[in-house]
Amino acid sequence: MRWPERVMGGPLAVATGAVLLTAMLGAVLLWAGGYDPLAAARAAALGAFGTRDALLSITLVRSVPLILTGLAIAVAFRAGVWNVGAEGQLYAGAVAAVWVGLEGGSLPALLLVPAVLGAAGVAGALWALAPALMKLRLGVGEVITTLLMNFVAIYLAAYMVHGPLQEPRGVFPQTGPIAEGARLPVLVPGTRLHVGVVLALVAAAGLSWLFRRTRIGFQMRAVGASSDAARIAGRIDTRKVVLIAFLGSGALAGLAGGVQVAGVTYALYEGLSPGWGYTAIAVALLAALNPIGVLATAVLFGALEAGAAAMQRDAGVPAVWAVAAQSLVILAVLALDRVRHRAGSEASGV
Repeated sequence: MRWPERVMGGPLAVATGAVLLTAMLGAVLLWAGGYDPLAAARAAALGAFGTRDALLSITLVRSVPLILTGLAIAVAFRAGVWNVGAEGQLYAGAVAAVWVGLEGGSLPALLLVPAVLGAAGVAGALWALAPALMKLRLGVGEVITTLLMNFVAIYLAAYMVHGPLQEPRGVFPQTGPIAEGARLPVLVPGTRLHVGVVLALVAAAGLSWLFRRTRIGFQMRAVGASSDAARIAGRIDTRKVVLIAFLGSGALAGLAGGVQVAGVTYALYEGLSPGWGYTAIAVALLAALNPIGVLATAVLFGALEAGAAAMQRDAGVPAVWAVAAQSLVILAVLALDRVRHRAGSEASGV
């Protein structure tokens, strides 16, 4: 093994290197902008992890939708499906969850909560179905169709909160609160941490098992590695695998919308998501599409969001720097992964 392979390592090394590279670049940019990098880092860390409430009620709560959308991206990308429509699928799930939560108020919580979350997952899967069929039947690239479907879902949600589902007084652009029985229980009393975090952990563990231990998981990895080889040598029905990956990815993203409505906001309003469906791409890439790794990277990005306000308040650094850090992570992952593959090719003499 030559030194480039040892230095660059595998996906874990790429993720670690990306975080370190982002930290260094961020520090240089903050210093060049006239800010104290150490003060900014300290303020962000305290804002995200400094207190019990900061950790449980802010960082972990903000991590839940990132975990679910990150898993959605990981499922699709593992199968070679470039689904960048998690944002729209999240909104579709949120609309369905709110509708069930408003209409099913007479049902007991034991039935209503699963109905709300189930409707969210089904809505997300259905929102992914149109791009899936366009790819499989018409050969239309899914990057464009899933991206455009995001805007349709966002404007659909806006129409709903201004029209059919607007709160009874018709004053605010939001729905009324969902029924008490549709809300996720609080996991830790005295905090905002809800049962959705358990669902996210179970989803990550389940996907890890699926990829490692099941036939469909192997098929998804094979199709993602080489669709032609999987079809010819492996005799895998690649169209079926792509459809399953599309629908599974959409269902997880839709579930993220349902969990956010049922566990945090209890209503739907414009701007429900600050861009979780897009941030999820960075979360999944930084985790090397590993479902367990998504847990760690989602918490990292949740901490960046949670620490942004503290960074602005205590260190005078605009909160938009947190968004810049997320972008730098994406660029660092792509750059280091490219270097790793090039080093591997040179080492093997290709």
